[in-house]
Amino acid sequence: MNRFKRVFLIVMDSLGVGEMPDSAEFGDVGVNTLGHISEAVDSLVIPNLQKLGMANITHLKQVPAVQQPLGYFGKLCERSKGKDTMTGHWEMMGLEVTKPFQTFTDTGFPPELIRELENRTGHKVIGNKSASGTEILDELAEEEIATGHMIVYTSADSVLQICGNEETFGLEELYRCCEIARELTLKDEWKVGRVIARPYVGRKKGEFRRTSNRHDYALKPFGTTVLNALQRAGLDVISIGKINDIFVGEGITEAHKSNSSVHGMEQTIEVAKKEFHGLCFVNLVDFDALWGHRRNPSGYAQEIEKFDVNLGLLLDTLREDDLLIITADHGNDPTYRGTDHTREKVPLLAWSPSMDGGGELPEEDTFAVVGATVAENFQVEMPEGTIGRSVLSLLK
Repeated sequence: MNRFKRVFLIVMDSLGVGEMPDSAEFGDVGVNTLGHISEAVDSLVIPNLQKLGMANITHLKQVPAVQQPLGYFGKLCERSKGKDTMTGHWEMMGLEVTKPFQTFTDTGFPPELIRELENRTGHKVIGNKSASGTEILDELAEEEIATGHMIVYTSADSVLQICGNEETFGLEELYRCCEIARELTLKDEWKVGRVIARPYVGRKKGEFRRTSNRHDYALKPFGTTVLNALQRAGLDVISIGKINDIFVGEGITEAHKSNSSVHGMEQTIEVAKKEFHGLCFVNLVDFDALWGHRRNPSGYAQEIEKFDVNLGLLLDTLREDDLLIITADHGNDPTYRGTDHTREKVPLLAWSPSMDGGGELPEEDTFAVVGATVAENFQVEMPEGTIGRSVLSLLK
């Protein structure tokens, strides 16, 4: 028998809790996403995270640590060489990424790649820089509509993004161009984690709006993950948010897209009301996309508070044989210079209604503790070549 029939794994995307020993090698000195958010704002009301032990992990100005946390708490270090979404999530499920994905934040994409992309797609590239998706539309979308050129841009992540107006450029043409870009960026020197189609509507500056027809072309995991092992064992693997994109559907049995992190938590609560046997794997991206990259600690704090409200509803919904795990995939300190992710430790919170109490877990040297714990719970062997050890026996 499995100890827990259902495991809910929630990733608060980018909620780091302090620098790692090698953070300086990544240009990140003194970073602490959650701690610095707390320092930067007057109020932070997170009673549910507090009682699970979040304030016991890192000092929070407004939120004291609790003497007897409801759940278990600890920190995880990242073993892989990177600080991006795919590296963090893949490591959670057992894969150690030894070579970071390429980023082109400071330079734009190499001329050789742009030439090849233009030749293969038949569109002249405009943009080719790091930019916000809304800002680059205001800057270049009118030109794209008038000329048929193609807006290509990146961000602080390992991504190549292509914009296309749904009426003038066409969705199918946008997807075709992205498929070509994905093929080209499989080369080691150009290898990005994701190519993203960014369709939009509107005809003039101030009216442009991105649509829900976004499509991600991610790299497939380079090995078998815990998700594959769960699926092959006949267990449910339900994804919410961008988990399905991150793993390119590998090991996923049911996928739900979210239009916001609040929506993602609402979906998670609805799934918790249904019958299933296995893992519900959730990514809540707004912390990262809306607030971390935009260096907005106030917005980030408010997003955490919104999460905490829905977390309370989820705690009330969980059953005796459920396990909740909350963690993150990297940091994105909104008080730090630049707009990039930050190399940080991440929190580990674990709770079940069946637990007698909580306490501190030892700091671990890999995110893969998460996947290994899930695998042991469901009596599934870790796939060959994966890393991580289970802490299931410590959750009493």
